[in-house]
Amino acid sequence: MLRGLLVTFVLASIIWVPPSFAVDPNEILEDSVLEGRARQISKGLRCIVCQNQSIDDSDAQLARDLRVLVRERLVAGDSDQGVVDYIQSRYGDYVLLNPPVKGTTAVLWLGPVGFALIGIFGITVYFRRQKKLQLAGPAAGTEKDRSS
Repeated sequence: MLRGLLVTFVLASIIWVPPSFAVDPNEILEDSVLEGRARQISKGLRCIVCQNQSIDDSDAQLARDLRVLVRERLVAGDSDQGVVDYIQSRYGDYVLLNPPVKGTTAVLWLGPVGFALIGIFGITVYFRRQKKLQLAGPAAGTEKDRSS
């Protein structure tokens, strides 16, 4: 009985939830080569609203505007790198899903490694102290008890 209700609930929720398609059909270019280039560029650009999602996957209005801008620049004759450079000049390195390694983005690239090293160092220090306390603990405790 409970299993049947669960199956019914899951199927009903799948049927009632409308699909979400990020790229609106009226955004798609008629030229399939240009559309392919636009999709490839869009997959490398970050949605500023969604933060960890490409503009190709995002439903946000800003992502839609950026997808349209990418297509407009391609139709105008810009190269793929020209389109990326244009958008990067307006929004900064943050708009790139894979930002370049340079001084201003060093924290993005080195931060996770730094945190991992700090964590490993902290764990090592903790376990070494615990080992010293276990080795010195009983002997030190008996001496304190004797002097009291």
